[in-house]
Amino acid sequence: MKRKKIALVLALFFSFFLTACTQKASDPNQDNWAKYQKQGSITIGFDNTFVPMGFEEKNGQYAGFDIDLAQAVSEKLGIQIKFQPIDWDMKETELQNGTIDAIWNGYTATDERKEKVAFTIPYMENQQVLVSKKSQNIHSVQDMTDKVLGAQAGSSGYLNFEGQPELLKNRVKDQKANQYQSFNEALIDLKNDRIDALLIDRVYANYYLQSEGILNDYNLFSAGFESEAFAVGVRPADKTLLDALNQAFVSLYKEGKFQEISQKWFGEDVATSQVKNQE
Repeated sequence: MKRKKIALVLALFFSFFLTACTQKASDPNQDNWAKYQKQGSITIGFDNTFVPMGFEEKNGQYAGFDIDLAQAVSEKLGIQIKFQPIDWDMKETELQNGTIDAIWNGYTATDERKEKVAFTIPYMENQQVLVSKKSQNIHSVQDMTDKVLGAQAGSSGYLNFEGQPELLKNRVKDQKANQYQSFNEALIDLKNDRIDALLIDRVYANYYLQSEGILNDYNLFSAGFESEAFAVGVRPADKTLLDALNQAFVSLYKEGKFQEISQKWFGEDVATSQVKNQE
């Protein structure tokens, strides 16, 4: 009899646990706006090492351009934003599984990603660059012949590297790039000469090298890929959330709040024409 009671308690516990997990995750096949309003929040997945877009400071607080912008958008939407650090290489899977509701952290809107994700209007432009120590005498893509390259796994730079091999991949050693979970790890290897160059977002490279006081020790040059646009990614079914984010971007720019955040992190207005010119 005692065993039956224990089994019943355990069954009820696991039933409650599974129900709670199911309620927590968003339905990837429907518009979840009503749910977001009811619970008063959405969860954003981000790479907490990607300075200056979104990163974790030494005190454990999250900071960055995208963090500040998301918080400003949160006030417009009247919905709290919860930031969830994720494995960047698994971001689309996390979104589809419903464990996060948006991908927002210097997320490039590529054609490949558009097959799985619905993107907002682009709010900022970026470029993929190669970073190398000046002592390596690497000044252009042509100098990358038989050199060891590094890149972040799952990044738009790595996708370009694989998708357009004629520009860079066919030149580098073994026609492959050493993959890293974060740019921080890659930059450590670059500093210690374990790789000759790193394929990286311009905004990250500039901010990191300047903050470390070593910008003058490195060469930064174009990797040959077209410029990119950062946007927020949501599930295709979340059309209401998508429209709300777009409207918030435009509204914040009209009010000058977007420019204020941009000046804080970049010293200039980085808004795209789509944000500036939307009616």
